[in-house]
Amino acid sequence: MNRRDFVGLTGLAAGALFLPGLSFGGSEVEAARLLEPADAALNKRLADAALNAAKAAGASYADVRIGRYLNQSLFTREKQVQNIVNGESFGAGVRVIANGTWGFAATNQVTEAGLAKAAQTAVQIAKANAKVQKEPVKLAPQKGYGEVSWKTPIQQNSFEVPVKDKVDLLLAANAKALEGGASFVNSALFQINEQKYFASTDGSYIDQDVHRIWPTFTVTAIDRASGKFRTREALSAPMGLGYEYLVPKAADKIAGPAGTGLIGYRNSYDILEDAALAAQQAKAKLTAKSVVPGKYDLVLDPNHLGLTIHESIGHATELDRVLGYEANYAGTSFATLDWKKQGKPYGSKLVNIVADKTQPGSLGAVGYDDEGVKTKQWDIIRDGQLVDYQKIRDQAHIVGQNESDGCCYSQSWQDVQFQRMANISLKPGQQKMSVDDMVKGVDKGIYIAGRGSFSIDQQRYNFQFGGTVFYAIEKGKITEQIEDVAYQANTQEFWNSCAGICDQSDYRLFGSFFDGKGQPSQVSAVSHGSATTRFNGVNVINTARKV
Repeated sequence: MNRRDFVGLTGLAAGALFLPGLSFGGSEVEAARLLEPADAALNKRLADAALNAAKAAGASYADVRIGRYLNQSLFTREKQVQNIVNGESFGAGVRVIANGTWGFAATNQVTEAGLAKAAQTAVQIAKANAKVQKEPVKLAPQKGYGEVSWKTPIQQNSFEVPVKDKVDLLLAANAKALEGGASFVNSALFQINEQKYFASTDGSYIDQDVHRIWPTFTVTAIDRASGKFRTREALSAPMGLGYEYLVPKAADKIAGPAGTGLIGYRNSYDILEDAALAAQQAKAKLTAKSVVPGKYDLVLDPNHLGLTIHESIGHATELDRVLGYEANYAGTSFATLDWKKQGKPYGSKLVNIVADKTQPGSLGAVGYDDEGVKTKQWDIIRDGQLVDYQKIRDQAHIVGQNESDGCCYSQSWQDVQFQRMANISLKPGQQKMSVDDMVKGVDKGIYIAGRGSFSIDQQRYNFQFGGTVFYAIEKGKITEQIEDVAYQANTQEFWNSCAGICDQSDYRLFGSFFDGKGQPSQVSAVSHGSATTRFNGVNVINTARKV
């Protein structure tokens, strides 16, 4: 693989295939293997073997997760197929409390004897850990649900679609970009199916079948005379859907502001249409004016704003990060328990943020989390005030609550589950407002769509975000495409500058398919919903400026 191919592939996957600790691949298998169903009855017998062995060894609590993690990834470049990977990972993890302390062990020997041995090992680890444990683990109460199941409500299993059809679609998207004047184009399709069986001494036996999909591409335009190049990423969002996401529907298309030609996508995505527009915009970026630094009113598309929500609110309100238990991947959080008590506004009164593990089509939607808690929706920020955090069973008592939020997750059977971000979303505005209505009220501003580079400090406070495409707004109208835009702010300053939110008709999801956290590192998938939103007086810098 040459350097350009490497950069293209890693850019597409946001570094996914090269993240430390990522168990995305598993063992390579034939594509037909991905369609084999799980056996819930067998899983129950295996789970009981683990639970009984844990109790016999001295555990006061135990849970077991038997997981089959399937993935298929396709990569293309221009007119070529670069790689097709089918992966499977299968095994079980057993978590216990013994002597008031957690213990965990995993095994790929998925037999009654194998799981019993893993349970016994987990208890031994817990008892050893108890010698240095200062306080016993305190779990929020959780009722058992008996034998229940949940499936992502997909219309078409992407693994059942012939590989040739998926490859043909990616190559057709590449062709659209090349026809539009692109110099290079890479495209990819990621598909994941998690078949997870959870059982616990609380009396739950939970069988879940979870699906996720992400089509994406990067289009590059080059000015060969100067050597200058610009890229435009896909405006798709990874989703908790099946292959129906790649069957475009007119009702799911949302027009961007007049003068941009942009299209937003809700529950289906037109990759051919987006690739053609991407080529035009990448070429336009080569000659677009460079932004003049200064204060601007920003109009932010949901496919851009989602990343800002993710970094400045999603991670900042994870209770383990707030408490200082988690500091990997950009530190802890400014939004401490003491800070919350002071009653300082997190944002303007327009800012209402909800956590939701049930939202249809979202990446984080499941029926039950990885410690058997039924998922729900709850408020994080209400009328600009921080009102709650994201927490799991052994954290709830710390903030005086007796219920988990159902946001515990593990990336695989061999990793211990811990607190992960729920879908964190900004509620749409209550008053009827389109994106064109919003732009009409802006005298000097910038419209930003798509994700870009970013940075944030170790307290989730000071940050900088770029984007994919940028348009100048002057006296209520889009005037021209511009370049080299990034905005800087701190979390409170930025969210308190929120001055308008479009209504429900503009609402859609952004997604992070490979969100990293923890040490050792694990990834999870999470969505962030919003409608187009306005922020006043934000500092914009020129990223091409040379010092």
